Amino acid sequence: MTFSIAARCPETGQLGIALSSSSIAVGARCPWLQPGVGAVSSQNITLPALGQFVLSELSLGTNPSQALEKALASNVFSEYRQLTAINVHGESAVFSGEKTLGLNHAVQGKDCVAAGNMLADKAVISAMVTAFEGATGQLANRLLAAMQAAVVAGGEAGPVHSAAMKIVGSHSWPIVDLRVDWTEQDPITELCALWQAYEPQMQAYITRALDPREAPSYGVPGDE
Repeated sequence: MTFSIAARCPETGQLGIALSSSSIAVGARCPWLQPGVGAVSSQNITLPALGQFVLSELSLGTNPSQALEKALASNVFSEYRQLTAINVHGESAVFSGEKTLGLNHAVQGKDCVAAGNMLADKAVISAMVTAFEGATGQLANRLLAAMQAAVVAGGEAGPVHSAAMKIVGSHSWPIVDLRVDWTEQDPITELCALWQAYEPQMQAYITRALDPREAPSYGVPGDE
């Protein structure tokens, strides 16, 4: 139903998640991030509150493994949940309950952790980590390289219909929050196209937020 990768960039301090699912609007439920703290994906039969709980624990200095343990201990249906977490130091943890759907797998890598369920092959998750670790450039580019590698390795057992990428940096809001909530085509290709369109404009939107006096024109009628 979902495959995801959560990661951090040690150079910029950015934290990010990219993921895809056969379900609608995966980006509305699964990715949870807090600047300077961590990134959490709550997936499979999703309980969004677990993502919030884990972030709260990470913000207190709890390590990812203990944060997941505490979150799952608070939920009577933990056997249905799949969770990944990474903190700002690159430490990660993962949990897949015994009732996680279909073929499922998880891999912790350098500055990243990937997991999935209802997979075509366990190699999908290993391919994501390998691609992320081997990619260069911005965190967004590395996350998308991992998603593309997942597709090549087989992806989900069935077609996926939604995808998302969310990244936080030094500001209190996400600097990237891109979603393909439903498509009958290829949501990961569409997500990559969204990033290609957004990336050249990203800094301008940050500037508009921080100092509107320095804001560049939107380049639309009425704002010449």
